[in-house]
Amino acid sequence: MDRQTADNIVAEAEAEIERVDWVAAGAAIASISAVGIALGLGLPLLSVILESRGISTTMIGANTAVAGVASLLAAPLVTPIARVLGVRLSMLIAIVLSGVSALGFYYFTAFWTWFPLRLVFHFAITALFVLSEFWINAAAPPSRRGFILGIYATVLSLGFALGPYIFSVVGSQGFLPFAIGSGVIFASAIPLLFAWDRQPALGERRHGAFWRHIVSVPTATGAVLIFGAVEAGGFALFPIYGERLGYTEAAAAQLLIAIGLGNVLMQIPIGLISDRVRDRRSLLTLFAAVGLVGTLCLPLLGTDWWLMASLLFLWGGVVAGLYTVGLAHLGSRLGGADLAAANAAFVFCYSAGMLVGPQTIGSSMDLFGYNGFAWALALFFGLYLVLTVARMVWARDRS
Repeated sequence: MDRQTADNIVAEAEAEIERVDWVAAGAAIASISAVGIALGLGLPLLSVILESRGISTTMIGANTAVAGVASLLAAPLVTPIARVLGVRLSMLIAIVLSGVSALGFYYFTAFWTWFPLRLVFHFAITALFVLSEFWINAAAPPSRRGFILGIYATVLSLGFALGPYIFSVVGSQGFLPFAIGSGVIFASAIPLLFAWDRQPALGERRHGAFWRHIVSVPTATGAVLIFGAVEAGGFALFPIYGERLGYTEAAAAQLLIAIGLGNVLMQIPIGLISDRVRDRRSLLTLFAAVGLVGTLCLPLLGTDWWLMASLLFLWGGVVAGLYTVGLAHLGSRLGGADLAAANAAFVFCYSAGMLVGPQTIGSSMDLFGYNGFAWALALFFGLYLVLTVARMVWARDRS
């Protein structure tokens, strides 16, 4: 074989490696984004219905918390299940279970039945998130991973935004909102069927891989833990914070929309930038610094709605980049079975953050007044900033 032929073969191989499997990536993105619509519709729908039935807010909160418990239970089990059944069949079963349980909320009216329904629904949804993100990471070549995950984060954010809009149109009465929610979930199986022959290989099982990967790439799992805490706690308590600043309910809601717009519009640019940096940890460090500075500015800008909206637009997009770039960083470090287990650990840490965030921020507001909202958020970003800087210094000392 002459040198030119060998060079051509190498060039073709490199081009193949860099080629995005758009059918597989698109199927995974479309499937999980459809589920995002159902979640965006279902979460407010269920709370409104329970309140109309006279259920106390404490019990509504307890029922909602089952979602976090289900995610924590599901995350370590999803990869072993998928290794036995395959990624595509596991996703299909999860779609069926989540769609059926979504209908169950309409047909079963006894309050106690909503606890097992929440458990099944969110267990299945967590499985879809873990396997979809693994599939997307596996389908994206290293040089395009940030871009693909930016598309994923953008479409998912649009799905979450569309759900509440549907709820505002159809309301909470009758069968229609449940039919739409479950119908969207069942429809998410269609793109999966188009990519049925493109499922990624999980590889051989490695004992203890899930728990090991919680700390094997700490800048990635730490990023999603902080994002989960900030997203869940911030979104849940921001209306109260805005009210205590003197804003009307509508004005506070519009500030949340500014955060959401930043999230939607900035993830693809952030993904493209992450593909061009040498070390994604430097980008994650920058995001943590922006998050820290932004939260510390909240008490200073609280009286000016337009300044707050501008700050929160930028802040929302950059902070959401912790999830996008954290997931890309995870994919760049691992592959095969390790990546599947690490994706499960990633979702586990996100779920843990969702449990920790609201409690920490709420307690801080009780202790320090409404500015406790900003102090608690700043604490989360500060802790993560210490982690990323320490990891980069440690890596530099080893090299």
